[in-house]
Amino acid sequence: MKEYFYVMENIVSPTLIIVIVAIYFGFLSLISYFSSRNSSNTTFFSANKKSPWMLVAIGMIGASLSGVTFISIPGQVGNGGGGQAFSWMQMVLGFLVGYAIIAFVLMPLYYKWNLVSIYSYIGKRLGFFSQKTAASFFILSRVVGASLRLFLVAIVFQKFVMDHFGVPFFLTVAITIILIWVYTFRSGIKTIVWTDTIQTITMLTAVVLTILAIMNVMEYSFSDMIGAMREAGYSQIFFFEGGWNDPNNFFKQFIGGALIATAMTGLDQDMMQKNLTCNSLQSAQKNVAVFSIILVFANLLFLTLGALLYLYAQHQGVMVPERTDQLYPLLALTELPIYIGVFFVIGLIAAAYSSADSALTSLTTSFCIDFLGFESSTKTEQEKKRIRIIVHVGFSLLLLVIILLVKSINHDAVVKTLFRAAGYTYGPLIGLFAFGMFTNRRIRQFDPIQDLLVVFIALMAIGMTIFLDLNSKELFNEFTFGYTTLALNGLLMFIGLWLISEPGNISDVNQ
Repeated sequence: MKEYFYVMENIVSPTLIIVIVAIYFGFLSLISYFSSRNSSNTTFFSANKKSPWMLVAIGMIGASLSGVTFISIPGQVGNGGGGQAFSWMQMVLGFLVGYAIIAFVLMPLYYKWNLVSIYSYIGKRLGFFSQKTAASFFILSRVVGASLRLFLVAIVFQKFVMDHFGVPFFLTVAITIILIWVYTFRSGIKTIVWTDTIQTITMLTAVVLTILAIMNVMEYSFSDMIGAMREAGYSQIFFFEGGWNDPNNFFKQFIGGALIATAMTGLDQDMMQKNLTCNSLQSAQKNVAVFSIILVFANLLFLTLGALLYLYAQHQGVMVPERTDQLYPLLALTELPIYIGVFFVIGLIAAAYSSADSALTSLTTSFCIDFLGFESSTKTEQEKKRIRIIVHVGFSLLLLVIILLVKSINHDAVVKTLFRAAGYTYGPLIGLFAFGMFTNRRIRQFDPIQDLLVVFIALMAIGMTIFLDLNSKELFNEFTFGYTTLALNGLLMFIGLWLISEPGNISDVNQ
């Protein structure tokens, strides 16, 4: 067996990777230059409501998948020697339910109120501190998520490129974030709609080419590939036998998928900001429909890649790394033909930056709208632009700090860490939006103490969720919540809001 990271010299040299990165970001900067002409704050936040819906749909694929999917999902297919990671498709099918909720329940509300930040609805419906609470949890969620995604890319580049030149990890991360800032600070979401489309196509191209290259080396036809995957135990998708205690149980994963899609897309300023750049509700709904269908096939493609990576490693006698999310970079950069290594580098960059760039823009948008009150501010456009740039720089520095912290404490598979964090931080958003949309009760908005209680209820909901999640086996006869922590968290938030609210006639808000 070949020892990990002591294989033959990289087929794709560190110097070549640097050249690829430079060319790639030069191209993105060129797009930014042309898309930023005559831009304003409105352009940065909403792209003047002129984005073609098909471009938004394609770009959202890359933002949803990210570097986590690009590396971690393939690595998880054979993790632990089992083929149960194809159970991920059960969750993906649940995504479809979540996207239907987004298209036909949430999007009409957002377009009715002509929202720039979706958390403005919470402010109108529940009050000042409720809006700040919702925006705070989004910012926390997105900072953590974007940091984990960028961390994943940074450690790959550090291992395969920057260590070769003696560059410290701190500088690797700084360069990574600076490159994002360069092409997003001018026109924000308008640029991202175009760059994310290109990055999505690039990422999926890299995956398809890798699959074809492995099939060629292994001399597989399509039917041979399916047969080999089935024989190795990688092809099973549906798991009904284990009951609710089984983390791969179909119903648990399906429900979790629906909740994750609703929360992490429909209640997420990052993902919704792209949708809200379409010129009409109908265009945005078409975008969500096309995006959801493509995403199912894209996830199946990544899982197929993962199965082939494990089959290839076994065939070539390559030791699978202890951190399975490094299997794909190991094989692409040291074992497979050079063009695969080139496309892997481009695909990795595309996967990471298609989510990180929009995250930085949405963080800036939410802070400016939800906390600084740009929509009602009397400041001039030039003053708002100056403040917006300062906020943009501030979040860039915050991502740098968080990534360095993640490096010092992270030991789990990145994808598990990401969704565990999301289960705790997106839950209050589910509770807030569900309470606002499906009840006629109101919080005493003119009583600042009453509205301020929302903050404490959210924190208590998260605390109780963490406690129940960590002790679920002892408390509930070996049951584990898994991704359904979102439902638990949202329910606790909803109950808390009910307890501090009173009956009221607010039906006009949601109609």
